[in-house]
Amino acid sequence: MQRLVLAVATVAALATALPAAAQFQKPDDAVKYRKAGFTLMAAHFGRLGAMAQGRVPFDAASATANAEIVASLSKLPFAGFVEGTSGTEKGQPKPNVWSDRAKFDEGAKKMQEEVAKLAAAAKAGPDAFKAAFGAAAGTCKNCHDNYRVQ
Repeated sequence: MQRLVLAVATVAALATALPAAAQFQKPDDAVKYRKAGFTLMAAHFGRLGAMAQGRVPFDAASATANAEIVASLSKLPFAGFVEGTSGTEKGQPKPNVWSDRAKFDEGAKKMQEEVAKLAAAAKAGPDAFKAAFGAAAGTCKNCHDNYRVQ
């Protein structure tokens, strides 16, 4: 019985420690995390863009696989948007990310919804895929225009 109580106590302690472990130790850690997520997204989204723009032949299997990766990755970078990580250099978030956080988060959610549609659109064929890609790319552009130093 003591072992069971000890095991339950250990699991409970670990569960309460997880949120603390998930926090960034310093702002630079958040920036690195955010950039890594966006770099991976850009690599896979670029492959989709090449197909959508006709620079490479449309391949439903490849488009679906890359779209699924982008959809999974789309949720990651936003944890790295913590106060104290904006700047004036190209690519950094503008300070209005924090003063306009609800609108920023709404834009992130819209992007996540649109990239989630890409995989299904890829399975439907090149025309559906191109339309879905345009909608997803538009959400990216909107955020970059409003919240990213150009």
